[in-house]
Amino acid sequence: MTDSSTFLADFIRGVAATAPWGDGRAFIDTDTVTYSSPFPADFVFGVAAAAPQIEGAAFADGKGESIWDRFCRQPGKVHDGDTLDVACDHYHRFDADFALMASLGVKNYRLSLAWPRIYPSGDGELNQAGLDFYRRLFASMKRHGITPWVTLFHWDLPQALEDRGGWTSRVTVDAFARYADTVVKAFAGDVKHWITMNEIRCFTQLAYGAGTKAPGRRESQAVVNQTFHHALLCHGHGVRAVREFGGAGAVVGLTDNLDVCIPVTETPADIAAAKAWFLEKNAHVLGAMHAGHYPADYLARAGADAPRVERGDFDLISLPTDHLGLNIYTGTYVRDGRNGAAWEAVPLPANYPKADSPWLHIAPQCIYWATRLAAECYGHRSLYITENGCGYNDEPVVNGEVPDLHRRDFLRNHLREAHRAIADGVPLHGYFLWSFIDNYEWEDGYQRRFGIVHCDYATQVRTPKLSARYYADVVRGRCIV
Repeated sequence: MTDSSTFLADFIRGVAATAPWGDGRAFIDTDTVTYSSPFPADFVFGVAAAAPQIEGAAFADGKGESIWDRFCRQPGKVHDGDTLDVACDHYHRFDADFALMASLGVKNYRLSLAWPRIYPSGDGELNQAGLDFYRRLFASMKRHGITPWVTLFHWDLPQALEDRGGWTSRVTVDAFARYADTVVKAFAGDVKHWITMNEIRCFTQLAYGAGTKAPGRRESQAVVNQTFHHALLCHGHGVRAVREFGGAGAVVGLTDNLDVCIPVTETPADIAAAKAWFLEKNAHVLGAMHAGHYPADYLARAGADAPRVERGDFDLISLPTDHLGLNIYTGTYVRDGRNGAAWEAVPLPANYPKADSPWLHIAPQCIYWATRLAAECYGHRSLYITENGCGYNDEPVVNGEVPDLHRRDFLRNHLREAHRAIADGVPLHGYFLWSFIDNYEWEDGYQRRFGIVHCDYATQVRTPKLSARYYADVVRGRCIV
């Protein structure tokens, strides 16, 4: 810290030590004066996007139909009937996009590969044109000094596999194993950072239970539980593929949209309640991976709906990983339970602040508690925030810029919580902002914008927003500004 900030911190601590409330608390948190100290020298700053949301070229060069290509054409499923056909046309514009990314000082990019671009029917004939496209893409990234962090599966299941059962069937597990082997072998020379799955909960519970995401099915809880078991098996195959074919220095992990809670007060009782809530809500994914089996309390709650497990399944699921990626957007407030309950969730009032995404309530402390609890409960020694961002509608370009101060504020406050976590010893090693560019936001279509770069979908003109310039300053200085 600077001399002035040191003086201010010492002054606040002195006030706290002599304050009439007598317990060392200050009205000003002393953490707020340390924001200008740098992130660690090896901390990774990056941006993220996903193939189906930005590439377009949905049926070009041999690419097969995905479940989202089918889902978006069903009336009423996606806002305004928006399709993935063109999206941001990144398929044809990736070199210019990487030049723009590099101009912002971004050197790490989390992307995904489109499974149906590689295997149009999921497990049939290989599409060489798909592999060739990603070779060109990785070559462009290398020219622009950008390191790829590649996600093997980001929701775009080949429709041909869904026609054979999708995530309810072990056919998909076998197909994914072949796909993972193929792409890791093909790109071992280009990629050293691998992520197996993105957000298991979304493409299982929301897609086969709630029906709000592709393929839009509403199945029993037993069927839904089986889908996430199959997804965990695919995660295991992804880890296995990287270990076998990734080459020297390759690392791999899962990206999970874990359930996040925030203790109402940072007191021992509320923190204990938050930990109990966290363990219960994440037992079926992170808990199972960590334990090497489904935890007993989860199985008791699931009862007859528990997943069917075959011999050897958890040998795959519990393969050691190098890191855990966390997609963190919001959280549930939790406190010590009444009447002997381990925890109690506190409902949000109607006027609690949120983004235009109705589920995205603004709670910056989610960053701190998600990373801290993941480390404390499961022993992860390397964590990355693989997504964090906010979605808003109607962000027009004004005088060559989008003045998205709401997103700048969101980023700054969440980065402060990341900085706090590191200062408290949480092994947080990187942050990937979601997202690099406005894109296809699943069932919300193109109305919801998460990007720090504005995309005019009619003209495909890119315009960096105020938040892009802000994030560039953060990355350049490696500190919160």
